[in-house]
Amino acid sequence: MLLIKKISAYMVFESETILKALEKISANKKRIVFVVSEYGKLLGSITDGDFRRWITTASEFDLQQDVSNVMNAQVQSASIDADQSKVEALFSNAIDLIPLVDPSERLVAIAIKNEKGLLIGSHIISESSPAFIIAEIGNNHNGDINLAKELVDLACEAGADCVKFQMRDVNSLYKNGNLSDSTADLGVQYTMDLLRKYQLKNEELIDVFDYCKQKGLTPLCTPWDLISLGVLEAYGMEAYKVASADFTNHELLEALSATGKPLICSTGMSTEFEIKRSIELLRKNAVNFALLHCNSTYPTPYKDVNLAYMPRLKELSGTVIGYSGHERGIAVPIAAVTLGAKIIEKHFTIDKSMDGNDHKVSLLPDEFRQMVSEIRAVEESIGSKGERSITQGEMLNRETLAKSIVINRSLEKGGVITRGMLEIKSPGQGLQPLYLEQLIGRHSKRDLVSGDYFYESDLAVEEVIPRNYKFKRPFGIPVRYHDYEVLSKKSNFDFVEFHLSYQDMDIDPNKHFSSIQGIRFAVHSPELFEGDHIMDLASEDEAYRLRSIEELQRVCDITRKLKRFFFGNEKPVIVINAGGFSAHGFLAKASVMKMYETVADSLSYVNQEGVEILIQTMPPFPWHFGGQSHHNLFVDPTEIKSFCEHHDYRICYDVSHSMMACNYYNWELTDFTKAVGPYTAHIHIVDALGVDGEGVQIGAGDVDFEELSKDIDAFAPNVMFLPEVWQGHKNQGEGFWHAFEFLESVL
Repeated sequence: MLLIKKISAYMVFESETILKALEKISANKKRIVFVVSEYGKLLGSITDGDFRRWITTASEFDLQQDVSNVMNAQVQSASIDADQSKVEALFSNAIDLIPLVDPSERLVAIAIKNEKGLLIGSHIISESSPAFIIAEIGNNHNGDINLAKELVDLACEAGADCVKFQMRDVNSLYKNGNLSDSTADLGVQYTMDLLRKYQLKNEELIDVFDYCKQKGLTPLCTPWDLISLGVLEAYGMEAYKVASADFTNHELLEALSATGKPLICSTGMSTEFEIKRSIELLRKNAVNFALLHCNSTYPTPYKDVNLAYMPRLKELSGTVIGYSGHERGIAVPIAAVTLGAKIIEKHFTIDKSMDGNDHKVSLLPDEFRQMVSEIRAVEESIGSKGERSITQGEMLNRETLAKSIVINRSLEKGGVITRGMLEIKSPGQGLQPLYLEQLIGRHSKRDLVSGDYFYESDLAVEEVIPRNYKFKRPFGIPVRYHDYEVLSKKSNFDFVEFHLSYQDMDIDPNKHFSSIQGIRFAVHSPELFEGDHIMDLASEDEAYRLRSIEELQRVCDITRKLKRFFFGNEKPVIVINAGGFSAHGFLAKASVMKMYETVADSLSYVNQEGVEILIQTMPPFPWHFGGQSHHNLFVDPTEIKSFCEHHDYRICYDVSHSMMACNYYNWELTDFTKAVGPYTAHIHIVDALGVDGEGVQIGAGDVDFEELSKDIDAFAPNVMFLPEVWQGHKNQGEGFWHAFEFLESVL
């Protein structure tokens, strides 16, 4: 089981509403919350089943009632001091969470069934968590408290989650309490000499522990003896690290187990038989523990690291495993993460030439920072063992580089498709070649001319036919100049949005329009311009920024030219991506705030007479034509609101972009909509998957469209929308018609 003490997601006060309880049940994904008094006393629980039963029996359906009216007061709990085995005995097929209470019956923790791992500080270390990265300072402070704190600062900057130290009571640890034993072996004399010179006093170590917490790092310490353990317990250390040298010291393991704290145990210098014996002891004492694979040679030769043993260690322990490394460099701990290491420990120093073996196998701050960065990259790249799917980047390249089935002659609707009619050609914008045999012998569902693509719908039993739709707000579709004539007549659209390419900007609108169109229009500015220029109104490169301003001015000029062909557009909107991206990571807050001001300054140079520029909300990882990047602007709803208020601009709310931002930053889309809705003049409605699955067909991703509908009705009423489904224009707008069929029932 996993014990967690950060319990706000699983707890509601008795005076809070049923709606609040339902929101938390949905958010924590455990189907339950626990109800407490204003003083934290456990009163009961409410599950989704309790809620359903209440609905069927309540005389009045009111979600604003106090949750105490619905709760089950017969909740089963256990003492926070209870043995793990007793808590686990309370679990059942129906009960996954057990509330743990203190002697005053106050809810203080929650035990979760079938989740193996540790809770250390605010960090949950489990199979699904990122690796917990420990900077092992040990005695690398060389007895200097100021150096110890400097190392803490550097570890924090390098991305460590935790810093670890060591505490020894020399009098009880060494024979005769003597660090100057001339009869000891050379190696022991060397170690004793270092300890004699470089120990920090206990009160100094405690001062450093407090400093760690101030810096947002979790302090950890290895007690080398029972007296040191007593000192650390009196301080309130949240977990302990067991050194390899003490993994066979069952007296110390028993004492550590008695604390009830999580233990991280290194297994260096132990045989498998000894490892098994210590695991038995820890299990008997119901300890939450993790084992670190380790070779205690300083430095460890690569041939002796034996990472292949890690799966075996996991098999033996049945718990979270990690790696504690004493080899030089950063390659091995990174590789350990690919084998399942959820804890990484590496020695950390400011100078490898200082006295002591630890310094020589330690990482410098820049090396440690690089290791953390590479570990996070590897973790992101590991993925899952599930069925392979095509990523967003692959879909973009497939469109450009792959091949499609095309017809080499005209064929009327209902005509039979023969092999001789079919050819395989680039690009990959149609049906993939492996479906060729399935097309042969079918009757065409539409009139085809030479060069037309086939699509998945040509193989489908049912097809979606465009029709007139009914919505509470103006609606439209994205178009290009070349497909406007066909697509705009498919339904009763209120407007179209011209998605311009940089080549479209050189086309005279008079070539496509000769009379007033019975529809309104909007414009979506290109992001990419000739010469691989991506619009960036926030660029620090002044020449680059000026080019972006010039290109945006051209878009405004083109929009004004289009106005004379469309009625009802006193001030057509222009949707833009204002820029603010970076290639190698997100920027600091101060830099981001400066970039917002640069965008406002850039816009002040653009003649916006007769048009309205709308900046669209952005995802954290947009796909530009140079690949995926990190986006810094118009991602955060509070920043968007502030920009709109200070500079009098409105936005295009791109739901797919903002859903991905919510997924990445753990925001709620409903809160996002409430924040930006009042500043929204145009909405791109489309689904999203994860943090970079953009433009997913509506209903196939993470967006709750019923909730979204309620929120935009409340906070962005009557604002026009369109479904910006990726490649929705294919096969004469097939993707748009699927979207409208879904949306008509919720919008």
